[in-house]
Amino acid sequence: MTSTSAAPSLVSAPSLNPPFARVASIRSLADVERLEARPLAEALPVQSTYEIFRNAAHAFGDKTALTFLPTANPLDAPLRWSFNDLLAGIHQTANLLHSLGVGPGDAVAVLLPGCLEYHLALWGGEAAGIVQPLNPMLTDEKIAAMMTLARAKVLIAWGDEATEGDAGLWAKALRLRGQVPTLTTVLRVAPHDEVQNAAPALPQGVVDIAARTAHPADHLVSGRRIAATDIAAYFHTGGTTGAPKLARHSHGAQVFTAWGSVQMQGITPGDVGINGYPLFHVAGVLPGSLAALSAGVETIIPTTGLFRNREVIANYWRLAERYRCTYLSAVPTVLAALANVPLDGADIRSLRYCRTGAAILAPELAARFERLFGLHVHESLGMTEMAGISTITPPGVDAPAGCVGWRLPYTQLRIVALDAHGNASDQDMPPGEPGMVLFKSPNLFSGFLDAADTARAFTHDGWLATGDLGFVDGEGRLHLSGRSKDLIIRSGHNIDPKVIEDALGAHPAVQLCAAVGAPDAYAGELPVAYATLVPGAEATEAELLAFTAGRVDEAVARPRWVQVLDTMPVTNVGKIFKPELRLRAACHTVAALVDAACAELGAEGARDVWPDGDNAVRVVVASEGSPGAAEALKARLDAVLAPLPVRTTVQVVQAKA
Repeated sequence: MTSTSAAPSLVSAPSLNPPFARVASIRSLADVERLEARPLAEALPVQSTYEIFRNAAHAFGDKTALTFLPTANPLDAPLRWSFNDLLAGIHQTANLLHSLGVGPGDAVAVLLPGCLEYHLALWGGEAAGIVQPLNPMLTDEKIAAMMTLARAKVLIAWGDEATEGDAGLWAKALRLRGQVPTLTTVLRVAPHDEVQNAAPALPQGVVDIAARTAHPADHLVSGRRIAATDIAAYFHTGGTTGAPKLARHSHGAQVFTAWGSVQMQGITPGDVGINGYPLFHVAGVLPGSLAALSAGVETIIPTTGLFRNREVIANYWRLAERYRCTYLSAVPTVLAALANVPLDGADIRSLRYCRTGAAILAPELAARFERLFGLHVHESLGMTEMAGISTITPPGVDAPAGCVGWRLPYTQLRIVALDAHGNASDQDMPPGEPGMVLFKSPNLFSGFLDAADTARAFTHDGWLATGDLGFVDGEGRLHLSGRSKDLIIRSGHNIDPKVIEDALGAHPAVQLCAAVGAPDAYAGELPVAYATLVPGAEATEAELLAFTAGRVDEAVARPRWVQVLDTMPVTNVGKIFKPELRLRAACHTVAALVDAACAELGAEGARDVWPDGDNAVRVVVASEGSPGAAEALKARLDAVLAPLPVRTTVQVVQAKA
């Protein structure tokens, strides 16, 4: 990066502090409580994310901070930025934004795939104003609505139409110029492989982000002193929901997330990790990136497609070997996909810690992962409303699936009974008894932009009502037992079933409908839907599927199939009983795979598939061939069904003559 010297700011920069480092090993709640004996202001004097990068550059200098992989081939050369490079780029980007009129209260929207420049947009945007990362897979209308709500002044967008999985971003950015009244400038980010001097001519109001190099790289021209209470970012929750909800993160909340993550995980400058989470999501930005960079960790960005790139998944173990990764972090659906990728001789002994979150980990997947790779999966809980992290199971602590660990230091956790409407009550539950999870914390968000949304997020006495259900065990660890929102998690992407249900329910022939996740070997879950029809009405499943797909904006949220039922399963209080629908969907998936395998082997005997308990399916197939043919059929069925994130039991019986 080019450094441009300039006169020092009239307002002095904050004093430097050491980078974040673990104070003590965490192995119990008592260890967490010992950290709290010191006042938080003394333990954490850093006020802003900008300070984090100044401290890190001073401590680590030319050490690699970010490594971008242009391809998923481990043999291809990466692009690297040092901590000095990163800070220089943050200064230049913030100063460019300042020259474009961005102040502390102005939003800078970001529409990018995985790339190095995303970190300039994030942290330069927070140093100049308020950054607003956006899910690029949403429609123009939803993105424009969120930018308008935030009064975004600048949009930083990807300038390549040909990038796999991200085509159309530049055209979308140009369309948004006419849809967001407050938008004054679009900053174009050129792809890393764009031929020099081959950039397209830019229209009025569009600037190449490379113009940042004309600005000082060693300080903020604005002279801004950022307070912990200043708003750093707007993150949208539930990327596929109808109305946008923008959560406000203060600098102090994001800083606390980074510091708390370092304390609980004990990451050090010797660590290296692949961050394949999308960078419009809190998991990828805060516990995934900011925490790592605050402690001197090398963070790898695996192509523009991140974990959505199938080649990244296929080559993951070789990439971990190539870069000597020390930790693995991914949502359960990505872990399920990785469980289908053989090591093929890759040396992954450098991996010492595996962490997951976003969804409850299936015991079968946890056991399989440990059996295949020798990695115990440590769970955590995070949410947008708590700047990305709430509880963590530290390295060296083995816990059962569903246990998401201890609360972060200086936070408060309660489990309360549900009231008659399924909301949080004032009745605290004793250890071991389930209820709704409530939090108070230094990384609690500053509310939504909509005051009504904020009011609904909190109890009357100021606790965050998470909607998660769980209990605290005798060791003070949180265990999750369910979610108030039955999100469908597809390759780490949260899909709100209500989006599908609203679309399908709009069909005049539909009386009741529900969307759930069907198990999938690669994505973990795929959205599917069930419906009952109005008495006397007629509609084919193909018609309902086409109708729904046409009304769901985001491609990944469109259901793979719609099935019509005679009656919808309901609980004793009349609510649709989704666990039964999930089992139906699992049986549907298993039956299709069994049929295909039998056809492949020429097995024509009868076969039955039915639920066999929670998240379990039983298969019985009649074999009309020899005992050897029956054994071969069972081996084939076991192999076909093993990659699914659902427990299957296969029985092949000899058909009677």
